[in-house]
Amino acid sequence: MATFRSRQKTDRAVLPQQLALEFESADTPRIGDETGLERREAPGAEHVREETDSASPGTVGVTLQLSGAGEKPRERHPCVFVLDKHHRPLQPTTPARARKLLKKGRAVVHRHTPFVIRLKDRTTAESEIDGVELGVDPGSKHTGIAVFTASAGERRGRYSVQLGHRGVTIRKKMEQRAAYRRGRRTRNLRYRAPRFNNRARPDGWLAPSLKHRVVTTLSWASRLARWAPVRAVHVEWVAFDTHAISAGKPLMGVEYQRGTLAGAEVREYLLAKFGRACIYCGITGVPLNIDHVRPRSKGGSDRVSNLVLACVKCNEKKSNRPVEEFAPTQAADILKRAKAPMRDAAAVNSTRWALWRALDAMFPTRTASGGRTKWNRTRCGLPKTHTLDALNVGKLDRVTETVTTVLVAGCTGRGTHTRTRTDKHGFPRVRMPRQKQFFGYQTGDLVRAVVPTGKKTGTHTGRVAVRSSGSFNITTAHGTVQGIRYQRFRLLQRADGYAYTTQPESPSTERG
Repeated sequence: MATFRSRQKTDRAVLPQQLALEFESADTPRIGDETGLERREAPGAEHVREETDSASPGTVGVTLQLSGAGEKPRERHPCVFVLDKHHRPLQPTTPARARKLLKKGRAVVHRHTPFVIRLKDRTTAESEIDGVELGVDPGSKHTGIAVFTASAGERRGRYSVQLGHRGVTIRKKMEQRAAYRRGRRTRNLRYRAPRFNNRARPDGWLAPSLKHRVVTTLSWASRLARWAPVRAVHVEWVAFDTHAISAGKPLMGVEYQRGTLAGAEVREYLLAKFGRACIYCGITGVPLNIDHVRPRSKGGSDRVSNLVLACVKCNEKKSNRPVEEFAPTQAADILKRAKAPMRDAAAVNSTRWALWRALDAMFPTRTASGGRTKWNRTRCGLPKTHTLDALNVGKLDRVTETVTTVLVAGCTGRGTHTRTRTDKHGFPRVRMPRQKQFFGYQTGDLVRAVVPTGKKTGTHTGRVAVRSSGSFNITTAHGTVQGIRYQRFRLLQRADGYAYTTQPESPSTERG
């Protein structure tokens, strides 16, 4: 009889942490020079001012060789979720064991993507269940979710999901609807009563494009809890505190100069804002310093609006000259970019409270900052991805296992209420059918089509687009195949509002 369990979970305090990640003068305000060539070492850490493959590709000026950090995590295939005969979650298992259970007839396929099996002869009362935990790395366009087991301070990755939001699409649709409404006000149309007394917004109201990020993340957390015994959730509170570093608070406070994560929030903000590139020459993949647009010797401040990223060569060449003197043709654009707000960062900060409250109502939820996540990931020698960030959220000693493949779930929605297609003037061009299903299928279903002969010979797996004529299109990872008769299709999974693909977890796992 198969046993679904991992090592027994124990609670252990996190190991004592090293001192601040960065001691380089260019990354710490109130220094004596602009280029930051002075070097000081933290006990137990070797600091090198460059970006290497062993650390995050976007890490500015830090390569850690911490004592006791361990070897590079081992890569393994994603696990298979297991349910008992009453549809309650058991401990996830390996793909090899899942194949054996299916071959022996002890289990059946419960869901295709993510792959879930259901045992026919096992209940939760007869099984040892240690449980799993979730790590969530919220983002504006993508959110990383990692399923892992935790034991004695070690984390082992079991499954990873990259959730693609469609907040940009929602915002575009909302703006389009507002344009239609503005147009109707000036046209000679039927009278419509004013609507100004029923537009009150409740406390905690979020715009639809922002609320969508919270709802989809919460939806996937609850989905994973249905397929795996989730015991706790670790969510990244915020990548960087934009209010604290830009809204009137200078970077000379003790919270940015002391402690393990000193300066990490500011650096992460600048890395994201300038795309990990030198603002003067645009070069990427080289050591980067934090430069003051207006040097402090000329009266410049340490506010984040006066900070940019510069390569070592440009930083040394600029020295303490104003940007208007060093790059007169670029000065206007550089000053504009330095003061420009970050829309994506604002979106994440606006939804962090709503996301935390929603998750905390369902699971025991712990929060951590993005600086802590970056410190953990760099210490473990892992590249920067959304899912690896999710795996490194919160307190941990080390990560011993990661997955090789990530499930990418893109939000597609569940169709539209539109009954017509219009021309460029807004008049109906094509009338849509009143029903969604034809011959047992609807657009968005995950299907497999087997075509024995003809130009489309082969087996095609992907999302289907139905037609009332019975000639369907199927979109696979290799493109769209059109005009396949419905008799050739076999349903794998009903449409659930997401399009699924897979990708390697990191460049090191990609072949070819």
